[in-house]
Amino acid sequence: MTIRKRYLGQLVAIVWLLTGCAVGPNYVKVSPEAPKKWHAQLQNRLCAAHLDPKTMARWWTTLNDPELTRLEELAVKGNLDLKEARARVREARAQRSIEVAGLFPTLDASGSATKQRSSKNSGILIKDRLYRIGFDASWELDVFGGTRRAIEAAQADLEGQQEALHEVLVSLMAEVALNYTDVRTYQARLAAAHANIKAQKEIYDLNRSRYRAGLIDELAVQQSLYNLERTRSQVPTLETGLERAKNRLAILLGKRPGDLEALLAVPGPIPVPPLKVAVGIPVEALRQRPDVRKAERNLAAATARIGVAKAELYPKFQLLGTIGLESLSSGDIWEWASRTWKVGPGISWKIFHWGALRQNIKVQTARQEQALIQYRSTVLKALEEVEDSLVAFAKEQRRMKSLKTATDAAKIALGLAWDRYKAGLVDFSNVMDAEQSLQSFQDELAVSRGAVTSNFIRLDKALGGGWNRLKAQS
Repeated sequence: MTIRKRYLGQLVAIVWLLTGCAVGPNYVKVSPEAPKKWHAQLQNRLCAAHLDPKTMARWWTTLNDPELTRLEELAVKGNLDLKEARARVREARAQRSIEVAGLFPTLDASGSATKQRSSKNSGILIKDRLYRIGFDASWELDVFGGTRRAIEAAQADLEGQQEALHEVLVSLMAEVALNYTDVRTYQARLAAAHANIKAQKEIYDLNRSRYRAGLIDELAVQQSLYNLERTRSQVPTLETGLERAKNRLAILLGKRPGDLEALLAVPGPIPVPPLKVAVGIPVEALRQRPDVRKAERNLAAATARIGVAKAELYPKFQLLGTIGLESLSSGDIWEWASRTWKVGPGISWKIFHWGALRQNIKVQTARQEQALIQYRSTVLKALEEVEDSLVAFAKEQRRMKSLKTATDAAKIALGLAWDRYKAGLVDFSNVMDAEQSLQSFQDELAVSRGAVTSNFIRLDKALGGGWNRLKAQS
């Protein structure tokens, strides 16, 4: 008995020495390759100052719109996509705990009461009952690190889901701001349209009175009428766009369409970006973006699963044990003489599996290659998104400046044309042309102002802002 215990102790010692190794490649964290500076020219409010974490965390507050800030806070509490992402984090955390449990022994309880009778024609007739109560314990020793690699993969999966949660939060903050900007832009366009309708109605009434007085012909009356109705025809389209933006905003907040009507009923100004917008350097943006970090974690998980697959090539060692009670009579089951036990080491080895295990290693290796390619692709797409946002933000400001100048000139031209028309120097078509130009420029200017703010929002999203301030509790 002493010799057996000694051999068993030596076996356990050898096994524990072996557990210091884990098969498969050790993951080395990759870093994004990024240029030293942005390709786009930093102009019109853009500057190369380093990204301020506090500013990036709540970038929407730089628009100085309390209503927008309130909506952002409501979105974090009510958005359904964010709740789903939180649930996925909890799922990944539980899955990691399942993998960790593989390092520890298991214990199962069992009990049975059987009655049997053998065939009388067999020559021996046996009738008996058997009662059993017992516990079965097993412990698979992680000699070659398969379980530890599985835990490593599960941990990387958990961290990847956390980054996915951050990615949802970044998109949510941007989408709320974009749709809010759309609401304010449509309201500005509608206000301009209604103002033009009022002015054009007055002109139409004036021309009709002058026509009745015989001062002008009917052509000017009809021209002023179709000009008025054309402007009126634009209102339903703008109102449809406004309602869609409101409904989309409500859904982002986890509310029903129409629930934000009272909150957004009073028109407000289009938010204005700050005078200076820091964009840092490319590597800062890549480190800030959750999608890049998520892709890196996916690569880590894929690398660890190669080790899980390789561990299947090697034998598995277990320590097995059973203890219980067994008796032919239920009344004797609890007696000391009814005890039974069994303990000893075990080994299993998948020796002949037609190359399936090695093919699985190739599968996991190919998946790791795919994860690396996806990581590199994510980095390139992130750089593209920022570059596009930088150009769009800067160029739209130039366009808005030109539209502002054109709108001012159109106002002066309309005044001059109206004065000359009343003096009888020109016909009404000159007034109508000037009026149409002014209306068009006013609408384009409102759209451009909204576009400047929207491009600022997209730039902050591309830089990865918004996830590290409003922490999504999982």
